[in-house]
Formats: sequence, C-alpha cells, structure tokens
Amino acid sequence: MRYKLLQEGDIQVCVIRHPRTFLSKILTSKFLRRWEPHHLTLADNSVASATPTGYMENSISYSAIEDVQLLSWENAPKYCLQLTIPGGTVLLQAANSYLRDQWFHSLQWKKKIYKYKKVLSNPSRWEVVLKEIRTLVDMALTSPLQDDSIHQAPLEIVSKLLSENNNLTTQDHESIIVAIAPLLENNHPPPDLCEFFCKHCRERPRSMVVIEVFTPVVQRILKHNMDFGKCPRLRLFTQEYILALNELNAGMEVVKKFIHSMHGPTGQCPHPRVLPNLVAVCLAAIYSCYEEFINSRDNSPSLKEIRNGCQQQCDRKPNLPLRLLHTSPDLVSQEATLTESRLKPVIVTASEIHVEVERNNTANQKMTANVGNDSEPNLIDCLMVSPTCSTMSIELSAQADRILGCYVEILKMLSDYDDWRPALASLLQPIPFPKEALAHEKFTKELKYVIQRFAEDPRQEVHSCLLSVRAGKDGWFQLYSPGGVACDDDGELFASMVHILMGSCYKTKKFLLSLAENKLGPCMLLALRGNQTMVEILCLMLEYNIIDNNDTQLQIISTLESTDVGKRMYEQLCDRQRELKELQRKGGPTRLTLPSKSTDADLARLLSSGSFGNLENLSLAFTNVTSACAEHLIKLPSLKQLNLWSTQFGDAGLRLLSEHLTMLQVLNLCETPVTDAGLLALSSMKSLCSLNMNSTKLSADTYEDLKVFL
Repeated sequence: MRYKLLQEGDIQVCVIRHPRTFLSKILTSKFLRRWEPHHLTLADNSVASATPTGYMENSISYSAIEDVQLLSWENAPKYCLQLTIPGGTVLLQAANSYLRDQWFHSLQWKKKIYKYKKVLSNPSRWEVVLKEIRTLVDMALTSPLQDDSIHQAPLEIVSKLLSENNNLTTQDHESIIVAIAPLLENNHPPPDLCEFFCKHCRERPRSMVVIEVFTPVVQRILKHNMDFGKCPRLRLFTQEYILALNELNAGMEVVKKFIHSMHGPTGQCPHPRVLPNLVAVCLAAIYSCYEEFINSRDNSPSLKEIRNGCQQQCDRKPNLPLRLLHTSPDLVSQEATLTESRLKPVIVTASEIHVEVERNNTANQKMTANVGNDSEPNLIDCLMVSPTCSTMSIELSAQADRILGCYVEILKMLSDYDDWRPALASLLQPIPFPKEALAHEKFTKELKYVIQRFAEDPRQEVHSCLLSVRAGKDGWFQLYSPGGVACDDDGELFASMVHILMGSCYKTKKFLLSLAENKLGPCMLLALRGNQTMVEILCLMLEYNIIDNNDTQLQIISTLESTDVGKRMYEQLCDRQRELKELQRKGGPTRLTLPSKSTDADLARLLSSGSFGNLENLSLAFTNVTSACAEHLIKLPSLKQLNLWSTQFGDAGLRLLSEHLTMLQVLNLCETPVTDAGLLALSSMKSLCSLNMNSTKLSADTYEDLKVFL
C-alpha cells in the first residue's frame, strides 16, 4: 500500500505517556509541534491518572527520536504509535490503521533522512560513502510513501556532498552517478547536481555514463520541462549533453539519432514540449557563442558604427577570444574594388543601370537621413552596411565555432520534420538571435537552409513566418533579400520567398506596394535575368497601378520586353487591360445572378462576353466559385452588392476585395469558409453597411473589432 508523506497539521489525535507535560503535535520538516488533541483514548484509568496530559513544553526534534514502533502489546489502544525519546515515551493514536501506518512510515523516513544527512556531511572513506548512497537510494525506491520529496531529498543530499568535495576522482564521480541513476528516471536533477553533470560532460564526453545514464535523464527533461527559466541549469545540462554526443566518433550522426528518438518514429511527435525545449537549448547555445563579445560592448561596434562601416577601429581592444576583425586599409580598398566589379550587371542595359543607380541613391539617402540621429536604428538597417563594411568578419574561438556548428545543424534537423516546421517557424519569426550572429557570415549562411525550408513549405502558417512579426520590425524576408545582410546569392532565395508568398494569400496591393518601395531594383534585376516570379510581380505592379511615376513604369515595361517570358506576360497583361476597358465600359445589366453549380471558369467566361460597367448587384449564391474568382470581381468598378452565400470563397479572396472594391455596400458571406484572418481585412471597407457572417468561423473578438470599424 502507498502512503502520502505527512505534512504540517496531519497528526491531530494522540495518547501521551511521559513524566512531563506533553500534548499531540503536528509534523513539519524538523519538529513535532503543538496541536490541541481532538480526542484522548487511554488503556485504563490507572494509566490516565499516572500520565499527565496537556500542551508540550518543547518540540521534539526528529533527530531526538530513538525509535518508532507500532504499539502491539495486549489490550493496547487501537491504532497507536510508540515514539521512544530520551527520558520517556510518546504514544500517538490515529483514527484508523491506514493513518497510523502513514504516520509510522513518515516518521521512519524523517528519522532516517536526518541520519543520512549527518553521515554524509562528514565523509571519511569514500567506499563507505558510496555504500551509504546506495542504501539511501534503495530506501527511497522501496519506501511506500508517495511524495516528490522522497526522491528529491536523496538527490539533494548527494548534490550537497559533491559540491563540498572537489577532490573526487573520475571513477568516484561515475560510481556516484551510477548509484543515483535509478532516482533520475522519474525526477529532474537539482541545480547543483546539474552543474556536476555538466562538468562530467565537458571533461569526459566519451564516458559510457553519458550515453547510458544521462540519455534517459535528458529525454525526460525535454519531454516534461515546462520552463527553463525556472531552472536554467537543466537547460545548460541538456546543452552540454548534446555537445558531448557531438564529441563521439560518429559526431552529428549520434546527435541526429538522438533528435529522431525525441521525435519518434511516426509522422507526429507525441510530446508537445520537445520542440520548444530543443529550440530554447539551441538559442541559448548560439547566444553563448557570442556572449563574451556581447558582454564586451566597449570593445564591440555599436549599431551606428556597424552601419557606418566601423570607422572607429583604433579604440578597439585586441585579442578577444570572440572578436571583430578589421582588415587593413589596402585590403579594404581591394575588397571595395572587387565588390564594385561584382555589382556590375552581366548584361548592361540602360534600364538596369538606372535600377542600380536608383537603389544606391536610395540607400545613400537613408544613410544620410540618419546621420546625427541619436535614436537606435532598426536591426536590418544597422547591418546593411557599405561595401567597405562587408570585409568585416566575426571570428569565433575554436570551441565556440564547434558549438555554433552543432546547434545550427540541429536547427536544420528540426526544420526537416514536417510536423515541427510550423511551430519552429513561429518560434524563429521574431529573429531571436543577437545582432552579432546576424553579422556573422558563417551563421547566416548555415541558417539559410532553415529559411529555405520555410520558403518551400506550401502551408501558410509556415511561409507567412518569413515576414516580420509585426509592423515596424524586420523579418527573415528582409534579412535574406538583396541588400540584406544575410543575402549571399543573386536573389534566388528572395525569388523563392516571393513566389511562395504570392502563391498564397499575399497577392495584395499592400505586399506589392512594399516590394515597390523597398525591393523594386532587385525585382527588376531578377526579371531582367528571366525569373518568372519577378516578371509576374512587375506585371501585377502595372496592373494594380502600384507605380505612379511614368518614367518608372516605362522602365518596368522595358525590363519586361527584354526577355521572352517577360514579353509574353506583358502581352497578356495588355490583352487583359483591353478586356478590362471593354468590361468596364458603361452599359450592360445592373443585376446578375449566376446559376447554381457555376464555377470560377464560368464566371470568367461570362464577364469576358460583354460590358458590365453598370453592374451593381451580383449573386453567386450556391455556386462553386472560390477565392480565385476575386481576380475577376475586382474588375467591376460599380459593384455595390455581392452575394457569396454557400460558396467556397475564402480569406484570400476577401483580402483582394477589401483593397479594390471600395464602392461595395452589401456583402453576404453566410456559410462560407472565411475566418477571422480574412474578415479583419474588411475593416478597411468604409462604404460597407451590410455584412452577413452567419455560419462562418467568426470569433467574438473579431466581431467586436468589426463593429468598431464598420
């Protein structure tokens, strides 16, 4: 039978037999304290008259208890315990046998634990100490008491023993670890013990103890830990354990097998805490690689200095283990020359030269505008430095370099699991790395694989994390786009990110306007090289009238006509514009209802058959149209009423409607798959006066928000 360890206030009924005045007590961590008894039962009246009762004058220490026995003599009171103490005996009576046994085992446990604390606090012979530790562990494992402290108390005793004795041999260390291993199967090690385990992982990474004893302990930590902030040494122990695995002969293969064991053989990891804990360990380890450099802020460039090319080189103190190296002026000059030559386009055209000049002038204007401004620049701006600053490199110590390589590789492994990728993308979306890491070419080059995996994932919850977490902040999209500090290619990753975002629900004016304002030069350069995604982007900018400047529009047209794919798509754009003019020409019906079961293709075919400039009321109720038909709906300038009842029209279509149909007054979305994400976009439609959202996934919060705007 299992019993709960007694806590304060549990002992309430007792029989007392002692020459002095005593009363029943309550159980605490050190003493039996005073408690007024609810009931007194004695063996006979003669004993009662000879045994005074009342309040105890002093508490009884557990160390003063010489013996604890179950009362077993003939005609003894029921359910009593006998405590033998110097100078007398105390009898405790419980209400039933279960409670009596609970008291008995609790008092036995307290008595023995204080004995082991005393014995192990002054060790003389380590073979005797090791034997006592094994006995202590066996006692904890076989105790009928159920309480966290039953297993934690022995671990804390051993932890204190190890912290106070630094002269132990490696063999002694391993013997103690093996002895307490059974207690670690279901319990986290205390902080001091974690420190001891970390030391063992650093000093003896190839020890079998690491594989056989530490592996289940770390697995339990990763599966069940809820917050490393409450016990950071658990995270440090996990970090050192993984580094110890990396030191084995197979190296990262062993780490990969460990990560796979944490995920499990199925397609879905059954433990939701594993990924957040692994990411927390990786982030802390990567931060530690740059920690000394970060802490030495006097020796590192400020954000403004990084942006201005770190010109104050003479004030730096040399010989840091983790330092920022600056090349000589001659090398800087050579690198600047090479950079200029590298920036020259392969095919020189007037439009391309204009793009490069415009981009450089814009960058110079931004740099000039911030001179004399004491405010802290944003992350990407401070790292988008001049070509001279690109010669700057961060050099890590050999140990820090190994740590960085190991944990960036783990992030790559995590990104390969489909079920982990959405949560991983969400955790990395705020860019939780120090600016020194983002300025380190090796780090950003290795991390590029993870960002590429996000860009290849068709799920919106994954690739949407490439964008900034909120307005005013930079995201991975900006970091790895041309001109960003992490961009080390000719824009292939940038094109891949734009392609997946445009293929999702980001084909909106807002997204295109952002590209036009910040990345028009790279878009035109990639379009000039035949990138189909960038050609499509330029065509959409023209179609949606994103570009106001006539010269820039002509330059985009020239860029499109420079390649076969661009010329073909521009001709298609011109055809659509002619059809749009015909469609928007005044005339045609004012009301139109499509038959049920009609599709997107049927709607497109109908709208291409004549003029619909007067169309104000369109009903697509109970048809099979989807968000794709929004491409055609936004071409109806006079549309005021739109019925989408029981269609498959979704969030992506709502975003397009909210940006283009500014005259819309009535919208029926009943029984459509729209969600809060799409419905919130309707807040910009100021002319909307009637909105039906029955039987949708509308939440109460979004409903209240829409009431404010509409």
